[in-house]
Amino acid sequence: MTTISFMTANFIARELDYNMTGGWAQGHAAMEAYFKPIATFGERFDGLLSEIQAMGFDALDLYMGHLSWAWASSEHIRTAQELLQRRAVRVSSLAGGFGTTPAEFEAACKLAAALETTILGGNTPLLVHDRAAVVTTLKRYGLRLGLENHPEKTPEEMLKRIGDDSDGTIGAAVDTGWFGTQGYDAAKAITRLEEVIVYVHLKDVLAPGAHQTCRYGRGVVAVEECVETLTRLGYTGDYSVEHEPESYDPTEDCRVMRSMLHGWLAKAS
Repeated sequence: MTTISFMTANFIARELDYNMTGGWAQGHAAMEAYFKPIATFGERFDGLLSEIQAMGFDALDLYMGHLSWAWASSEHIRTAQELLQRRAVRVSSLAGGFGTTPAEFEAACKLAAALETTILGGNTPLLVHDRAAVVTTLKRYGLRLGLENHPEKTPEEMLKRIGDDSDGTIGAAVDTGWFGTQGYDAAKAITRLEEVIVYVHLKDVLAPGAHQTCRYGRGVVAVEECVETLTRLGYTGDYSVEHEPESYDPTEDCRVMRSMLHGWLAKAS
């Protein structure tokens, strides 16, 4: 059954009071500094879950700034497990970067398994340097890696990255917003990537050439058409609601976007 999930990276600028003038790395560092201390992790992670539920979501895509394979201790993980179970919130995917070495990639896979998700949605340069290690580790943990399109301008570039030698463990986590940034029709990209779609990051952006995210319908991505296309093609996986503004709180937008997506899915089914 398809689930609508909240991307926790939507709050990338929150710990900077939505004044993220130094780019994504600045927001990520501030987020990690806020969530990493174990003395306050439980309270802060539970607060995050509470906000997500208040918007109407019962699933999330856990961005690595909130809980990372790079620094999560057994206590961090146990606390997250307990809170997720208590609130009945499911982790649809891990999101972000998954390391540059086999050991780091395996740490990301272990975290995914501990949180009972089967999808990594993001990237790792290890895919270029040691593809065999990526495939072997994914199979060992029963996971799939959905590569997220960012610099790739066409679905053909994505298909080249994905390759055809991974027994289905590597596919595409389609980011509709980044196709909008690249000036490519996201619905057409979905059709071209039909056979390899692992996950969907549903996002809108204001204009090609930049990556200013916005509420569905206010940008250049035909988001409803993307949902209609995915439904027609038989996609039954989850959808991540993604909107990461640098200068304002996206909470109300995400609440509305969830409702819009729910309506589109009902209409398309």
